[in-house]
Amino acid sequence: MSSPTDRPAPPADTPGGAQHGAILHVVLYQPQIPQNTGNIARTCAAVGAALHLVEPLGFSVSESAVRRAGLDYWPEVAVHRHAGLKPVLTAAAAPAGQLVLLSTHGAKPYTEFRYRPGAYLLFGNETAGLPAELRARHAAATARIPMRTGLRSLNLANAVAVVVYEALRQIAPPHLS
Repeated sequence: MSSPTDRPAPPADTPGGAQHGAILHVVLYQPQIPQNTGNIARTCAAVGAALHLVEPLGFSVSESAVRRAGLDYWPEVAVHRHAGLKPVLTAAAAPAGQLVLLSTHGAKPYTEFRYRPGAYLLFGNETAGLPAELRARHAAATARIPMRTGLRSLNLANAVAVVVYEALRQIAPPHLS
């Protein structure tokens, strides 16, 4: 197993996709809080999901930053950085692809979606969420996590964990014990 110092930060626009063997793809749109991304990376490592980071990021994922943060599991995560959403949307639009946006503005609860292996789960950033235009373009694929009225949203890392484990419950991958 390599250490964080052996593995440079991934380059922008690294191609991802279900064809690369990930059971799920967690996509973070312009994440701002490094601790959230670290927690999400740990969830991805635990289940074998790929992590896609759409720039700009609000923090560094350089070798030294990863080492300083003590992310010893970082080498266990397939991390893909993208300069924009286009590569993710293209991969999710493939014939066997699936895109699910997660937003407090979603019309259906996340439990009403039928997740497929290789699905791309797209989460917005901690302060602004996903752009309204993107949500409007993919309204039928936008889900929400039910919660009390008047609250802004769940913590991003918690929201990712909730949805990832529901998707895995449906997919029931044999590699998880």
